[in-house]
Amino acid sequence: MNSHVFLVGFIVYAIAMIWLGWYVSRNQKSGEDFLLGGRSLPLFLTLGSTVATMVGTGSSMGAVGFGYSNGWAGMLYGVGGAIGILLVAWLFAPLRKLRFMTMSEELSYYTGGSHLIKNIVGLMIFIASIGWLGAHILGGSLYLSWATGIDLTVAKFIIALAFAIYVIIGGYSAVVWTDTIQALILFFGFILMAILAVIHVGGWQAIEQAMDPQALSLFAIDKLGLVPALSLATVIGVGVLATPSYRQRIYSGKNVSSVRRSFVYTGVLYLFFSILPAIIGMAAFTMNPHLTNSNYAFLFATGFLPAILGMVVLIAGLSATMSSASSDAIAAVAIMMRDVYTMVTGRMPPENKAILLSRIMLAGVIGLALICALTSNDIISYITKMISMLMSGLFVCSLLGHFWLRFNWQGALTALIAGMLTSIVILAKADWLAFWGNPCIPSVVVSFVSSLFVTLMTPASTLSREDALAMITREREDQSVVVVTDKASGNAG
Repeated sequence: MNSHVFLVGFIVYAIAMIWLGWYVSRNQKSGEDFLLGGRSLPLFLTLGSTVATMVGTGSSMGAVGFGYSNGWAGMLYGVGGAIGILLVAWLFAPLRKLRFMTMSEELSYYTGGSHLIKNIVGLMIFIASIGWLGAHILGGSLYLSWATGIDLTVAKFIIALAFAIYVIIGGYSAVVWTDTIQALILFFGFILMAILAVIHVGGWQAIEQAMDPQALSLFAIDKLGLVPALSLATVIGVGVLATPSYRQRIYSGKNVSSVRRSFVYTGVLYLFFSILPAIIGMAAFTMNPHLTNSNYAFLFATGFLPAILGMVVLIAGLSATMSSASSDAIAAVAIMMRDVYTMVTGRMPPENKAILLSRIMLAGVIGLALICALTSNDIISYITKMISMLMSGLFVCSLLGHFWLRFNWQGALTALIAGMLTSIVILAKADWLAFWGNPCIPSVVVSFVSSLFVTLMTPASTLSREDALAMITREREDQSVVVVTDKASGNAG
């Protein structure tokens, strides 16, 4: 494809997204409008934005690359994600009734209104959101660099700037509308790509002849091994269950029914979508089994397409990365506005300055994520390590807190620390890492067991859940309240 043709197409696409972001956000009046869309998103917007966020960098470029190297194992990302979002729909959609703004509020609610947990979780989620955002910038820059010949570092700056503009202008309303448009583009692009790639290599029989027979087994378990395959699906599922951008879909939805149905539809669509990256990856392997970097498998496979179709497919890939990036950017800023700002100043931001502060913080968040993206070029390892380190403990806290009224702040703190330390140990032991594939399963198990033990060995929370919710709501809605923390218990005094 002519690089100038694609660059022009990308510029037109980015301008269209910026205009749409501005148009749908003209009537924003408050910080809640900017960060949560006024908590009134209809089903089709929640569905569209959730699908687009899930079909992000990992399940597009990363999964295609994994399919290139490991055949049907490229489906594991989609299978894990589909299970994760269906569990979110079943377990956590009812949280919409509690009107949380961030996931740290939710975990504080589970632990008797603990400000210690809210502050720690807020920082962890902020770091995780930066990590996710960095991965999406990295993925988008690989697309852009390949298609245009631009230096990879320059491409990272361009991608960061492109989605930063429409997110900073339009906030959450811009994100959900552009995500919905991007979901349509990426589904069309990936279906088209999978069909044409199989035809181009001579049909499915040609792929079967080229691939390792073990890679053609169910989820390529014969090649990967059962434990590493299960571990990859688990780490993606845990990521969905603990990622703040999906919780934000719950908090901003119109009602519980709307949220739940949109997540169920997303899970079914995502399960179907999981087949496509694996097929594209195997077709790319059939075309050229000697790529030095499997992350380029999707991009290589677009080389046979006519210019217009190639541009559509590549823009579909960029849509996947940019939609996910914009969602994680908004989630990170919601954390900054609700948790980090409160932690530093002791109060919520003034309502008349909330939108301006959100925009300033968005620029800072995207800048930090860009710095992260400049340090790495490997998407799947970047994502899986980050999930295991930061999100195993968050997953355990949300699960135990949701089902167990006895859960307290000591147990939550133990879960967070144990999950992180276990991941560090697994990553440091090459033979252990080879056995597990990634640290997610052991880190979740150790986090769960240690949290269970510590919770039983320490006093129950003194505040009931009803009182904790009332306190959290009062702090969020009254900008004049100064929060004082009792260091001994982590509760407000």
